[in-house]
Amino acid sequence: MLPFILRRIVIAIPTIILISIFVFALQKLLPGDPVLAMAGEERDPEVLEFLREKYRLNDPIPVQYLTWVGNALSGDLGVSLRTNQPVTELIAQKLPVTIQLALMAICFALLIGIPAGILSAVKKGTITDYIANVVALSGLSIPNFWLGIMLILLVSVKWQLLPASGYVPFSEDPLKSITTMIMPAFVLGTALAATLMRHTRSAMLEVLTADYIRTARAKGVLEKRVVLKHAFRNALTPIVTLTALLFGELIAGAVLTEQIFTIPGFGKMVVDAVFNRDYAVVQGIVLVTAIGFIVMNLLADVLYVLLNPRLRGQ
Repeated sequence: MLPFILRRIVIAIPTIILISIFVFALQKLLPGDPVLAMAGEERDPEVLEFLREKYRLNDPIPVQYLTWVGNALSGDLGVSLRTNQPVTELIAQKLPVTIQLALMAICFALLIGIPAGILSAVKKGTITDYIANVVALSGLSIPNFWLGIMLILLVSVKWQLLPASGYVPFSEDPLKSITTMIMPAFVLGTALAATLMRHTRSAMLEVLTADYIRTARAKGVLEKRVVLKHAFRNALTPIVTLTALLFGELIAGAVLTEQIFTIPGFGKMVVDAVFNRDYAVVQGIVLVTAIGFIVMNLLADVLYVLLNPRLRGQ
């Protein structure tokens, strides 16, 4: 297992290097001058030159890149131009909020999507299959912002069952924290559940036609055991891949949902940083998000091996 993980880490290193180059180049392509943003109303040429020297913006671009990479490796992603806080502190404050939201959304997606996909595959061609496909198509078609607003109007305003917005840290009040996150997590989870349902159905349909499934049925193995132990276990590989990628996508893409439910998470910080031209924060967010995707892919590879030990020799 360890050599397998080490090989995957070595493969990931060139990807991280390319990502760092892209992130640094992205900052150079953004419109506006960061020095002018830092100087504010004070446009004294001496002040501008002082800021350029302080942040080494007069250095050649390759030197600036190497300096930035060196600082990033030591945990220094720069300072926010707007709040004057270290970017690592801002990320440490906001990222746990979005991770909690993403975990709850993934839980909703798995609890809804996988059972629906299995049932749809087993009942192929029946009314159950058609209903599951219609529900999946609806989940993919309904915009998150519309579903969020409808839930707020019904669940919070009309029925007064859950808070309409806000966030309570899990460490302060676990129950209230989960309560405030249920609706936004459900909004995000429905679209993911639809995607998971379709992939689970496709994977299960392919596996259910395999020879060993027919053999198991011919031996008189219970249908429930055939479906859950033999078929579903062998259909898990694409589902694991998709779940890992969807989780990484949630961390970076929960912008609209966090805005609707007033959740101070990672997505909201991205929007604020872009509008305020807070270049250091944008760089830090993109870098952390990209590395998060790589980590989730590595986790998916490890899960592959746990599910299918034959992969260890590859």
